[in-house]
Amino acid sequence: MAGSAAFDEIQDCLGELADPVRAEHSKGFFKTGPGEYGEGDVFLGLKVPDMRKVARRFHNLTLADVRQLLRSPLHEYRLTALFILVRQFKKADERGRTRIYDLYLKNTRYVNNWDLVDSSAHQIVGGYLADKDFGILLQLVKSSSLWERRIAIIATYHLIKRDDFTWTIRIAKHLVADDEYLIHKAVGWMLREVGNRDRAAEERFLAKHYQRMPRTMLRYAIERFPERRRQAYLKGRV
Repeated sequence: MAGSAAFDEIQDCLGELADPVRAEHSKGFFKTGPGEYGEGDVFLGLKVPDMRKVARRFHNLTLADVRQLLRSPLHEYRLTALFILVRQFKKADERGRTRIYDLYLKNTRYVNNWDLVDSSAHQIVGGYLADKDFGILLQLVKSSSLWERRIAIIATYHLIKRDDFTWTIRIAKHLVADDEYLIHKAVGWMLREVGNRDRAAEERFLAKHYQRMPRTMLRYAIERFPERRRQAYLKGRV
């Protein structure tokens, strides 16, 4: 389906910013080789600040055009689409937020790298569910998709910022034995954010689970603990 004149214009803007050298580096950084988590992803080589500027300029892009941008094989198109959605979500009324949230969940297969998830999940999914039932996260956390599972835990960051840790702890319990390294990092990060606000709440979780947590998850979770306490966890002597 052909896009609008605005869609063509945003493509031109993004294309003008392309940097082949940066694109080649991005292929390695985002693990696009065979069997890697970003296998086959395609890059233009754009800087994040530049994509944010383009998103600000095209903040009124229609949802139809944003959806088309999000479904692009080009990584930076997808990230720019998500930046636009986040901007639109913040300014939308309840009906508009629902439309953006629904679009997001119907297109999670295009939110398929850690930067895409981390730039959007807590603002859109977490933001929409803030005054609703977070039960949808229990479906995402059981998904075969690494990215949907990451969306589930990162979405809870919105609640963490409100000092509500219930769903972070609940989702973390489901993911504590996950096989994926990028899930280990995400869960550890969210637990660390819980601890930054309520160390006791984080340590109650760790008391039950730290001995079977993947090493990366544990290291992220306790990164800001006092050194003696951190070493006690790492040595299994808590």
